[in-house]
Amino acid sequence: MMGKITSEQLAWKIRRHGIEMTHLSRGSHVAAIMSVADIMAVLYTDVLKVNPQNPKWENRDRMILSKGHAGASIYAALAENNFFSVEELKTHYQNGSRLSGHVSHHLPGVDFSTGSLGHGLSAGVGMAYAAKKDRKDHKVYVVLGDGECDEGAVWEAALFANHYNLNNIVAIVDHNHMQSLDYCERTLEMEPFCEKWKAFGWKVIEIDGNDHKDLKMAFEKAKLEKEKPTVIIANTIKGKGISFMEKNILWHYRFPHNGWEYDCAVNELHRNKPEGIEDPYTPEGIKDPELPDNNEEINDDHTLGNTWHPNYWK
Repeated sequence: MMGKITSEQLAWKIRRHGIEMTHLSRGSHVAAIMSVADIMAVLYTDVLKVNPQNPKWENRDRMILSKGHAGASIYAALAENNFFSVEELKTHYQNGSRLSGHVSHHLPGVDFSTGSLGHGLSAGVGMAYAAKKDRKDHKVYVVLGDGECDEGAVWEAALFANHYNLNNIVAIVDHNHMQSLDYCERTLEMEPFCEKWKAFGWKVIEIDGNDHKDLKMAFEKAKLEKEKPTVIIANTIKGKGISFMEKNILWHYRFPHNGWEYDCAVNELHRNKPEGIEDPYTPEGIKDPELPDNNEEINDDHTLGNTWHPNYWK
């Protein structure tokens, strides 16, 4: 475990880096970074057994961010834990950078490249199975998106993990209830979600995925499980921490542009900055920020379901 800063401090850092990285690179998926920030922060401060001085340490816990489009979150967590320089985060998505838009294993601390959704859990289950056969005691953690669970490979991996009693794997679903262009339930209905995992033989823990106490409790319960694989259904808010991004599908693809989008995002984070940490980009926030005018459509409903009508194809 890292333990150098608190999970609340690291979550703030992940969000602040996420704003800067997507702003500089003009890259997508800032809302996904925001929703998963608390999960990643708790993992890297209170849960994972890893060593930044020896990233390939044989007895380390394995960590896969299967929702690889939120890669900036794991990059920020690794940099803040000294796997590589925080300064390198500014190269996110740039030509020649190690920090590709989706997660790259070329970075120290990354166990598996992801971004093609649906493969992370299968890889993690394979790692957990190998650990069992080799009598190793490390754990494998896989963070998935809820929309990703539409992929059939996720459920094949779930069957395999149950069949071989892989109690050494923990799946965490960042259940922000939105995917791609709409809400999950309007894209491909998944409910009853918890019952599906239970039917596949997994221990299910459902929590508030933006609450650090809930997260820490869930991970402790998962460590105590002796027979089954565990899935933590972490109910989160897409865009969490930036009010105009929260639950707005627009920010699945949009980045914070110059002007009020960037200024307001930075200053909103500053208003909620935990004590004991510094902002490496705008230490005092942004003085005289640009503000949105009344004609901005940023808070409109941008979901596909708001404009697409089922009677078109009936």
